[in-house]
Amino acid sequence: MVTVAERPVARARPVRSTSIKLKIVMAVSGAIMLLYLVAHMIGNLKIFLGADAIDTYAAWLRTVGEPALPAETLLWIVRLGLTVSVVAHIVSAAILARRARRARPVRYAYRPPVQASYAARTMRWGGVIILLFVIYHLLDLTTGTLNPNGVPGAVYGNVVADFAPQRWYVTVFYALAVIAMGFHVRHGLWSGLQTLGRSSAATQNVLKGVAMGVAIVLVAGFLSVPFAVMTGLVG
Repeated sequence: MVTVAERPVARARPVRSTSIKLKIVMAVSGAIMLLYLVAHMIGNLKIFLGADAIDTYAAWLRTVGEPALPAETLLWIVRLGLTVSVVAHIVSAAILARRARRARPVRYAYRPPVQASYAARTMRWGGVIILLFVIYHLLDLTTGTLNPNGVPGAVYGNVVADFAPQRWYVTVFYALAVIAMGFHVRHGLWSGLQTLGRSSAATQNVLKGVAMGVAIVLVAGFLSVPFAVMTGLVG
């Protein structure tokens, strides 16, 4: 017979187990999105090799696998995988956040800054900014709907037109989104490495250093393109 004192523990175990699984889902989906960001950044940097290099690369992405596979098969596989990862990431984060609020029904009157880094406290609004930016980015450089050039396949020309000096506000928005992404990657990668690796206290500084380094490289890589266009280095 289960006693009254044992009931909360019995109920807590499946909830704790589910929370661990949700954290693993967040870590794996985050890793998939991070790999895409790295590949996307490397592709973007081809703009420094000239119009032919990046336009040819964009065309290759649409034709890889032909004639064995239909056109854009690779792109649709990537899009589907990213969509599933984004949905899984957001849903898992929402469930974990709701459980955290239920576990702490009374808010702290004061929370010392050391308990949560700036990145941890801004994960939620940073995620919202990134989501809004992704929607804009798709309409801008994928469909060409919001791009002033908007020529299919003319990636170099579209990017140059997008980040032209007179469109400085687009560059500012892009920079804010990329910086938010950097904070998100830094904290998310650190948390993910802990979740998947069960890190000890001795490895905390190493994991933080790796996460920070990856975030800095991504931010610098993505921001190099719009600022190169604005300064005339590319154009």
